[in-house]
Amino acid sequence: MSRAARTIRVDTLARVEGEGAMHINLVGERVADVKLRIYEPPRFFEAFLRGRHFSEVADITARICGICPIAYQMSAIHAVERALGLRIDPAVRLLRRLFYCGEWIESHALHVYMLHAPDFLGYQDAIAMAKDHPEVAQRALRLKKIGNHLVALMGGREIHPISAAVGGFYKVPRPEQLRTLVEDLKWAVDASIETVKFAAGLEFPDFEQDYEFVALRHPDEYPFNEGRLVSNRGLDIDAAEYEDHFTELHVKHANALHSVVRGRGSYLVGPMARFNLNSDKLTPQAKQVAADVKLNPPVRNPFRSIIVRAVELVFACEEALRIIEQYEPPSQPRVDAPNRAGVGQAITEAPRGILYHRYAIDEKGLIVTAKIVPPTSQNQKRIEDDLREYAARLVAWPLDEATWKCEQAIRNYDPCISCATHFLKLTVSREER
Repeated sequence: MSRAARTIRVDTLARVEGEGAMHINLVGERVADVKLRIYEPPRFFEAFLRGRHFSEVADITARICGICPIAYQMSAIHAVERALGLRIDPAVRLLRRLFYCGEWIESHALHVYMLHAPDFLGYQDAIAMAKDHPEVAQRALRLKKIGNHLVALMGGREIHPISAAVGGFYKVPRPEQLRTLVEDLKWAVDASIETVKFAAGLEFPDFEQDYEFVALRHPDEYPFNEGRLVSNRGLDIDAAEYEDHFTELHVKHANALHSVVRGRGSYLVGPMARFNLNSDKLTPQAKQVAADVKLNPPVRNPFRSIIVRAVELVFACEEALRIIEQYEPPSQPRVDAPNRAGVGQAITEAPRGILYHRYAIDEKGLIVTAKIVPPTSQNQKRIEDDLREYAARLVAWPLDEATWKCEQAIRNYDPCISCATHFLKLTVSREER
């Protein structure tokens, strides 16, 4: 194909969760069209939730994602608790942060080493990379195993955990059970620091963008479950105001909705947004190692997000140790949650960014309406914007190399494509013969 018109096309993206495709048309040195095509079928979880009792939301939403089920559980539970006006025990709140630490550890370790590092090191996949870098693969697997162990101890099992409940937990761990994790987590802090150094030693293209970063902001903590939603362009709102400032748009080429800031356009959620808006709230060693590798906000190069994820690994391991050291079991695992009509909204920080849930509940405790906005659907338009800018710099490159680089740009976001395929409505039109 001539330089006048070329197509960069990947029908099935590798090393991302779920199924999607990339299609970029180049005409001369101009990018004529960019599509991140999410063709995985819509999954209708909002529809599944309608008519179910609010006590079922944790178990149903956990099935949305095998990598970050806790994020879905926590956003759902917090939204229902706000609808019901529940207040939880401070010890339960700490356990929820610990639960989130486990998910961040296993998810970030998986992304940094298995999904993203092969791009920078020139390997097709993590298996090929492991042959030349066995110590890197071993560190990755042990880190992920520690995160999985923490999730299983807190949640009853590693995948789709079952202990989280509206009002608290069905069962909470004993202090001696959590203390069995201490030595592993101490190792994980050191391994995470090595992960930051490893990530910082990779080579990054010169590519900075002017993002609107959006993340939770808490006055005292690096955000997991709570805080106000803020941005670097003046946004500062409660979760209940989310839909006043953000909207979702249908696009023909994707079974996922594009999210935009009303009147402004695309925005970025995830580790880079959290770090740029909350780096002052990191734990001591996470702050120090970020400074050591000269990772200072604002970070605007999405390829450097791999370093930010590694810094968040250090944070999650340190935070887990802190919580375990001060943990005292709550007087009761959960508070009663009586049936009550209401509407509740909540946002928590999944590994890939903010996750919004809204539920309307009737007087019998049944869910009337549900809305879920996953991180990847919020980032999808921003990914396309990045590809449009980045592909324009690759017009002189051989097609296979340009394709590789564009795939890598998508993996900067660690997209969870299955999570993104949510629709609120199913409409079927039939024509009579």
